[in-house]
Amino acid sequence: MKFFYNVLAASLATIIAGQAQAAVSAAEAAKLGQSLTPVGAEMAANADGSIPAFTGGLKTAPAGFKAGDTFRPDPFAGEKPLLVIDGKNADQHKDQLTAVTYELAKRYPSFRVDVYPSHRTATMPQALLDNTLKNATGAKSLEGGNAIENALPGIPFPIPQNGAEAMWNHLLRFQGAGYTTKYDSWNVDSSGRATLATTGTAFNAFPVYEDLNKVIDAKDTYFQTKLYYSGPARRAGESLMLKDSANPLTQPRRAWQYLPGVRRVKLAPNLAYDTPNPGTAGSGTYDDIYVFNGALDRYDWKLVGKKDMYVPYNTYALTYVKDPKPLTTPNHLAPELVRWEKHRVWVVEGTLKSGSRHVYAKRSFYLDEDSWNALASDQYDAGGKLYRGSYSFLTQSYDVETPNTAPHVIYDLVGGSYNVNGVVGPYGGIKYIEPLSKAQWSPEALAGAGIR
Repeated sequence: MKFFYNVLAASLATIIAGQAQAAVSAAEAAKLGQSLTPVGAEMAANADGSIPAFTGGLKTAPAGFKAGDTFRPDPFAGEKPLLVIDGKNADQHKDQLTAVTYELAKRYPSFRVDVYPSHRTATMPQALLDNTLKNATGAKSLEGGNAIENALPGIPFPIPQNGAEAMWNHLLRFQGAGYTTKYDSWNVDSSGRATLATTGTAFNAFPVYEDLNKVIDAKDTYFQTKLYYSGPARRAGESLMLKDSANPLTQPRRAWQYLPGVRRVKLAPNLAYDTPNPGTAGSGTYDDIYVFNGALDRYDWKLVGKKDMYVPYNTYALTYVKDPKPLTTPNHLAPELVRWEKHRVWVVEGTLKSGSRHVYAKRSFYLDEDSWNALASDQYDAGGKLYRGSYSFLTQSYDVETPNTAPHVIYDLVGGSYNVNGVVGPYGGIKYIEPLSKAQWSPEALAGAGIR
């Protein structure tokens, strides 16, 4: 009889996991645009005013910006730090630092956090804000939070009920319908030596944002990227393509790779989860890219709540740095190029499910309340030891009302190394583009461009 009840309980759990999670009530959704911004952030300033009230985001370009340019001047270039945090005073500010930020400050005397005035610049077009309001009562998560349905293009869960919904907000964050960049990826080893890992051209597309009236279906591709490597010489001619769907349990990530030596496109199903990313020289995994990407199914997600924290923000000096050499200093990025601000973030914890495999047993993510970009993370190994941590560097593309986090860095605290990816400044910045044709997103298109 006990066996029967155990089987029944397991069956009910499976059924419930496959059911859709109900949206919030109309009364709760009515807070959006009132006490909450249209994407669910706190409208008001924090208690001491160090985080200002939201006033609509940055939509006006500074003087000197030319319409259509891909290099965006820093609107806050004249500001000075209000506070400098380093190893000497890190203990005083520990509660507002990620675990990795605190560790870097205590470990390296040259590391510091230059805290500037906070500016809530992130916003997106009105049509997407309108869709987000509808999503509050219409979008649903299913498959135990691992998939979504009935969402319009916009933030699917502006008032998230659990950690998985918050992570879906990050995965579906607005970055335009598509953009392209030429970029560098650099590895800095424990001796402080910087090595160019790759130079490439990236095409990132978000098909769900191509038709703002189309409800997102579980089978829809919400993100796709293709990369063409042109350097260094050992990687020139390589290319790869990834596609992620709104229900990765029924349509897992699809990936293809072209290698010049083989001269054919092949499926690459392992370019996901904790497969080591060769471009990071062992310091990161494929799902570390953009702080987190890919499927949620290997973790149980807990929504811890909101917190005021010091995070990289409005990092125009770093994003658009024209010479990467001063950026890649030993042990950590050059502190003078990283702008930190105090912002409210959603804290989400992922704990590895029993029976699942991943090199990270626990992960903590810090999601910007105004854009839902993951700005930072802490990763822990199976023994509970702090292992790695990531940061993304958010700038508002004020000319197109689009937040972007093209550069991102991951620190390997065990190996003493780091990788910074998406260094776009030397090549002119971020270019937003019209959607590419379906033919350009076919696996065959990789071979056509993969010429050494």
